[in-house]
Amino acid sequence: MSEKAWGGRFKEKPEDWVDEFNASIHFDKTLIKQDIEGSIAHAKMLAQQNIIAPKESDDIIAGLERILTDFEDGKVEFDVSLEDIHLNIEHELIKRIGDTGGKLHTGRSRNDQVATDMHLYTKEQVSMIIELITSFQTTIVNVAEQHVDTIMPGYTHLQRAQPISFAHHLLTYYWMLERDKGRFHDSLKRIDISPLGAAALSGTTYPIDRQMTQELLGFSSLYENSMDAVSDRDYIVETLHNISLTMVHLSRFAEEIIFWSSAEANFITLSDAFSTGSSIMPQKKNPDMAELIRGKVGRTAGHLTSMLMTLKGLPLAYNKDMQEDKEGLFDAIHTIKGSLRIFEGMVDSMTINVDHLKETVNNDFSNATELADYLVTKDVPFRTAHEIVGKIVLWCIQNNKYLLDVPLTQYQEAHPSIEDDIYSFLKPENCVSRRISHGSTGQNAVKQQLEIIKTQLH
Repeated sequence: MSEKAWGGRFKEKPEDWVDEFNASIHFDKTLIKQDIEGSIAHAKMLAQQNIIAPKESDDIIAGLERILTDFEDGKVEFDVSLEDIHLNIEHELIKRIGDTGGKLHTGRSRNDQVATDMHLYTKEQVSMIIELITSFQTTIVNVAEQHVDTIMPGYTHLQRAQPISFAHHLLTYYWMLERDKGRFHDSLKRIDISPLGAAALSGTTYPIDRQMTQELLGFSSLYENSMDAVSDRDYIVETLHNISLTMVHLSRFAEEIIFWSSAEANFITLSDAFSTGSSIMPQKKNPDMAELIRGKVGRTAGHLTSMLMTLKGLPLAYNKDMQEDKEGLFDAIHTIKGSLRIFEGMVDSMTINVDHLKETVNNDFSNATELADYLVTKDVPFRTAHEIVGKIVLWCIQNNKYLLDVPLTQYQEAHPSIEDDIYSFLKPENCVSRRISHGSTGQNAVKQQLEIIKTQLH
């Protein structure tokens, strides 16, 4: 038998460096569990359909199970000249149980085999990502529940805008992650499809039972077109997109963590476990974990772009270009799983500097809109009120004061309808509590939001 599984019609062997370039075993060994799982299901079906003898199927299954056990124990070595995980396992199986091992590939191709492996792998990993997102969401909710009454400055254009509940700010990321989780859930409908039995591209002449292998592997449906089965990589593009968008959301949160933990803001203090120091400046405590997560978005977005470019000019059905679908997906999955675990620990262990946040919102102009709203209650048109408050703020800046420091006489000079109740009206905690619309930052509204979230989570 030729050393290559496909070598019968070739007279010359490729040089070692060509084998190295052609091989995928360095990374597709990640799929060994899925490859063996698919092969066991295929062997069972072949016996059920009387394509191979039951004893042959039993020997094949036992051999495959031993290979997986030995691999996990570090006792199996792979050969680059055998190209990929599929041929390496088949070679090892034949070596262990003889020619019977060569019957395993009856009625299938590496094309539907690798597609099956990737569907199984992606389904498993997406389910794990969903679990990690849910765990992180739970941590966000736990921290938020403790800080419904903690007031912080809200920003637009990175300029102080209005006082908000710290919990309300945190819960924004809960909802971003909820949409991410929904996209991953929805994608499972397009991942959870069995291509096994499509063979190279046209199906097979053997009387295989694709429904049986579908059920054995736990897939919810089958590809109805054999060419589509071996050429479809949409689910990988979709998974890479979902990972990239989730990473963008984590990056936005990371940017806030970086700013909040700076000396300039000092809104939070990160745990030492999620910070690093400087090799030259002994005083430094750097938010490196947040910065790394922010930086890794480039990796995941790059993998998405790479996959799109790989597919854009491919004719049907399988092409060797599709070998490039794996490394990017493996890395993107590894990246998002690590990022979610790190972020959860970072948020769970950070300290919110409540007193400093209170001091911050008492020493800025984030309550200026409240003053305009106050004037509106005195029957002043909002646009007029806006101009009046702008002039008061300018006076404050020129006199080094904030709105709570302005004398009543000065307020009444700006507009005679302003009374001494203005000082209570402008307190940050009252500014927040008056926000009563659904989904707003008012304490009662945030508590209602938390009730909705807890119902979702449970």
